[in-house]
Amino acid sequence: MTKIDFKSLDPYRARRGDFRIIDLPGAGYLMADGHGDPNTAPAFTQAVQALYPVAYKLKFASKTELGRDYVVPPLEGLWWSDDPAAFTTARDKSRWDWTLMLMVPDWIGPAMVDAAMERAGAGDAVRWETLSEGRCVQTLHVGSFDEEAGVLAELHDRFIPEQGLRMTGKHHEIYLSDFRRTPPAKQRTILRQPVTTAG
Repeated sequence: MTKIDFKSLDPYRARRGDFRIIDLPGAGYLMADGHGDPNTAPAFTQAVQALYPVAYKLKFASKTELGRDYVVPPLEGLWWSDDPAAFTTARDKSRWDWTLMLMVPDWIGPAMVDAAMERAGAGDAVRWETLSEGRCVQTLHVGSFDEEAGVLAELHDRFIPEQGLRMTGKHHEIYLSDFRRTPPAKQRTILRQPVTTAG
């Protein structure tokens, strides 16, 4: 049985210093919502702890029931605020809203997801939803989350307008490193921004 590692596939590829335009199909995700500073808000840790048991039960069910094994995909997050400057200049994390996510392979259907959530006792903490972002720009950030501001400013204020595009949708991050175990200076994070044609 071949084990698929989604991090080796195109949507998870990005290079530091390179802004890449990519067109993405819709994908299903396990999602958990919250608000506030991810470093201090208990809801952030609770969301992570709610997502992973469901994801691992899905992985086990896929392997045993469908004969398809895979590495649980990396944690992802959608981030937004009423004030966009809360991300780039002010970095006021107390004003952030977020949705943490784990991608669900497209061969897994709703019945299997529902069964996994029930076995994990997820209750209302986790939902399954399709995210359709379409055209996006993404790049790789290496370093601490607090050092993202300069990269985001270049992405938002230079690259996207120069390409005749404008931002749409929510700021999206993909955590290629386990931030609970990786030193901040070595953390690898894909920064993704959905876009559309300006005008």
